[in-house]
Amino acid sequence: MNYTSEAPPLLEVRELKTYFRSDGGIVKAVDGVSFTVDAGETVAIVGESGSGKSVTALSVLRLIPNPPGEIVSGQIRFAGTDLLELSEPEARKIRGDRIAMIFQEPMTSLNPSLTIGRQVGEPIEIHRKSLAKVVREKCVDLLQKVRIPDPERRVSSFPHEFSGGMRQRAMIAMGLACEPELIIADEPTTALDVTVQAQVLDLLKELTRESQAALVLITHDLGVVARYADRVNVMYAGKIVETGTARDIYNDPRHPYTLGLMNSVPKLNNGEKAPLEPIEGQPPDLSNMPPGCSFEPRCPYSTEHCRSEQPELSLISGKHAFACWVNVKDVS
Repeated sequence: MNYTSEAPPLLEVRELKTYFRSDGGIVKAVDGVSFTVDAGETVAIVGESGSGKSVTALSVLRLIPNPPGEIVSGQIRFAGTDLLELSEPEARKIRGDRIAMIFQEPMTSLNPSLTIGRQVGEPIEIHRKSLAKVVREKCVDLLQKVRIPDPERRVSSFPHEFSGGMRQRAMIAMGLACEPELIIADEPTTALDVTVQAQVLDLLKELTRESQAALVLITHDLGVVARYADRVNVMYAGKIVETGTARDIYNDPRHPYTLGLMNSVPKLNNGEKAPLEPIEGQPPDLSNMPPGCSFEPRCPYSTEHCRSEQPELSLISGKHAFACWVNVKDVS
């Protein structure tokens, strides 16, 4: 698909800041994040646990618990409307209807006391005001679409009667219920084995392609990013440190953190005894950030400049940009 259209993006996030109050101070979970998602596009947000990926997604949906969290500043424009300027009832009309989220850990996201059909059908009841018979028919159709066998019977099953892969398919069905324009999938294959992961992701990609929905895919799995994403945002310590097309990120990584993520993935052609190359150290304390680059304490290329000043995203070409004072191409 060609994304050179001059049409405005479906989702535009500008300088988003989401902070949490804690006994240790203000935790800057998302600190000045900007990115766009075009209609029909799949955009990945990738990074370690604690990098701010899920908080970014929850901010888009206005699901940050307050207290202790708060969207401090920024803009989240969806189809031309700033979601942060809407009242809660107005935001609720969009959430689950035009924007849907597929949460990680379906066993904890699904209510164990309600049937699958009741939960998949809830968005239709709320946003479409449909009769019970129509909702049930739609639920059966959705379960069939996500390839759950015997959907007529399974619509009356409870979550504990589903396998992990089937529960995740039910979550996808719930997300697709109102035919949203944007789907946010937060680690949609957590705790699934590799074979089921591939099936679920292939299904998700196929269904979003059919419906022309845009997809924001939150993951730490670079293999998933390579196979399914059109564009990639690499996050570290609440900021986007590199962004570009999937081809840019894989063929020409520029930020040391992106390079570290690539090198820490096992490769089949390295031989059995080839050592893994982990990123040394730990992510920073988000309530006590260093004055310079947040990745500097773990970076093998750091300089004095890195310790004193935070770099901004710098455009290389097209949509490829990175935030680093060092060009790893010159020193690696």
